[in-house]
Amino acid sequence: MRNREALAIRHVYFEDLGTLERVLGERGVALRYLDVGLACLDAPDPAAATLTVVLGGPISAFDDAAYPTLRPILSLLEKRIAAGLPTLGICLGAQLIARVLGARVYPAATKELGWSPLRLTAAGQASPLRHLDGAHTSMFHWHGDTFDLPAGATHLASTPACENQVFSWGDHVLGFQCHPEIRAERFEPWLIGNAGDIAATPGVDAQQLRADTVRFGPALEIAARKTFDEWLDTAGAAKRK
Repeated sequence: MRNREALAIRHVYFEDLGTLERVLGERGVALRYLDVGLACLDAPDPAAATLTVVLGGPISAFDDAAYPTLRPILSLLEKRIAAGLPTLGICLGAQLIARVLGARVYPAATKELGWSPLRLTAAGQASPLRHLDGAHTSMFHWHGDTFDLPAGATHLASTPACENQVFSWGDHVLGFQCHPEIRAERFEPWLIGNAGDIAATPGVDAQQLRADTVRFGPALEIAARKTFDEWLDTAGAAKRK
């Protein structure tokens, strides 16, 4: 029997579980972070945790040669998905899940950085994702790569800049190219940690990102809590005591 622990694989310290961390805490689920580059990524039993989440980071999902830490993460994801265990990917994590499922991951035509609402498909409207529809909230984006929709996956959401924003694969796998987990009160480290990326992106500045996050962040947190809560039930993960 799996324990009541969620395992989060974290690439940079400020890209944490955010809103999902609160939802798990309310369910009495313990949370363990594995920090890439510090923790032994070969150590975790892929089947042990009730939920495994792979979080975002500034590296590319296809750059194994430069970043060999990707290989054990891919292996862990492959085993969990094959075993039908609840698995969530955010940004880089979603790209790695797409890769495990056989889809191509590649540089996007344009970097998507900032707030933009999601456009849900019919399947998205019929899923826990309905709370994140653009009619209710905007969404935060920060990515330069994208991926093709994996075979057998259900397309849930897009934006004008990125067709494959959210997908599911069965009931137990969910991938977000975007960042539903973002919390306004924890956003400043994102700006500091990514100062170089902001400076290199035309039309983007820290002041506007900060102001937009203050404006849109609270509504996203409410909507994301509802989405995560429902999806955890659907996936059979982190059940309420």
